[in-house]
Amino acid sequence: MRRTSRLVAVGAVLASALALAPAASAAARPHFTPGAPGIGDPYFPLEGNGGYDALHYGLDLKYDPSTKRLDGVVTMTARATQDLSRFDLDLQQLTVSKVTVNRHAAKFTRDGQELVITPKSGLRKNRVFTVSVTYGGVPQTIVGSPIVFGSPYGFVHTDDGAFMGDEPNAASTWFPSNDHPGDKAAFTFTVTVPKDLSVIANGRLLSRHTKGAQSTFVWDEKIPMATYLATADIGQWEFKNGRTPGGIPETVAIDPKLKGRDPNHPDPMAFFWDTSAEATDLWDQLYGKFPFDSTGAIGDLATYNGQAIGFSLETQTRPLYSDVRSTNTIAHELAHQWFGDSVSVKTWNNIWLNESFATFSQWYWAEKHGGRTVHDQARVTYNNHAATDNWWNVVIADPKRDTMFHDRVYSGGGMVLEFLREKIGDDAFFTLLRTWAAQHRHGNATTDQFTALAQKVSGQDLSGFFTTWLWSPGKPALPQG
Repeated sequence: MRRTSRLVAVGAVLASALALAPAASAAARPHFTPGAPGIGDPYFPLEGNGGYDALHYGLDLKYDPSTKRLDGVVTMTARATQDLSRFDLDLQQLTVSKVTVNRHAAKFTRDGQELVITPKSGLRKNRVFTVSVTYGGVPQTIVGSPIVFGSPYGFVHTDDGAFMGDEPNAASTWFPSNDHPGDKAAFTFTVTVPKDLSVIANGRLLSRHTKGAQSTFVWDEKIPMATYLATADIGQWEFKNGRTPGGIPETVAIDPKLKGRDPNHPDPMAFFWDTSAEATDLWDQLYGKFPFDSTGAIGDLATYNGQAIGFSLETQTRPLYSDVRSTNTIAHELAHQWFGDSVSVKTWNNIWLNESFATFSQWYWAEKHGGRTVHDQARVTYNNHAATDNWWNVVIADPKRDTMFHDRVYSGGGMVLEFLREKIGDDAFFTLLRTWAAQHRHGNATTDQFTALAQKVSGQDLSGFFTTWLWSPGKPALPQG
């Protein structure tokens, strides 16, 4: 009776298991779906892509300045964030000849800037995979855009090579990627050029060798980087390597054509070296430990079809300058290494977290070097714009796409930070900036996170202050003090 009962019980369990087996198998079977064609940015809906997290880019590039042709194989290592049937990379204009996923040939199509890739089989969520894209052509510089002050940007062909300044949406002019700061990754650049030219990129130089008529440079940036901060500039560079007085490794590359161009700084190497070292060490003391393993500068005399490149860019580890620029500009771009490069925006509507903070910093630098105090500079900015001036209609915390680099975001945001400093006091203010840089080191952040931290650090209710100064158009009353 006991045995019979046991057999009956076992039979019941087996029957139950068999009855549940189809449902369990169905539940375990993955449902593969396409990754989104954009990361969800309100200003650039198609920038970036969904379905994966980029971990590393290996760029193996060859550039011929005589034909302006770029050929490359870019290998991205990524982790799937969903069961992925297909996914996109961002790539403009250039012709793709081959795509592999995990070394197997993959189907691909083009839809504008979207390179749509369908692997041989679906990619399970959390699986790490590699995709390699073989491509080539003449990179197309972005011209006529209102976004970057009307200046050409992206991959810029110069007289002796190339200048890559990609903010906000132009890394895809020269390599396929998840082109949005919300997905940062490490980079390795292997770039081959004619032997009379050199390459300067992010991070540290691992190797350089010449074979025949070609030289190959390998640069490596191990710390995650937004795609728009990547650069691999080609030219007849003069290099200097060493350390800042504070001990931070420094590399500066200078275009020889800059020599004597600025009578105030006839030796551009000495100028960029000394200023970059001093600014890096100052921000290291003020904002916390330098977030990368190398600093410096890239100084290029860069034009496009005779048009000057009118901007400098905070490319990670060493900023990129299109001419001999002021010490204030160098201080601004190096402050970005903390605010913009290490702590990057989650979406582009948060751009003030980059530009306002760097502008405040350049004012602080100017004060330290005998210029106006930050207090006075904030009030000069305020008084320079009448209440009827359209300058006040740009909302700092949401400036809109075509005015995201408007002076209200730069000087107006720097002014707001100084008013915040005066409201909560120096100790709380600089504790706030150091805490912000430390908490979000090598990550992404938003305005709401900053304002919440400001209230926590200061112990004050700042909601009205931020509503008035960050989120509202119009000219508020000048704070007392």
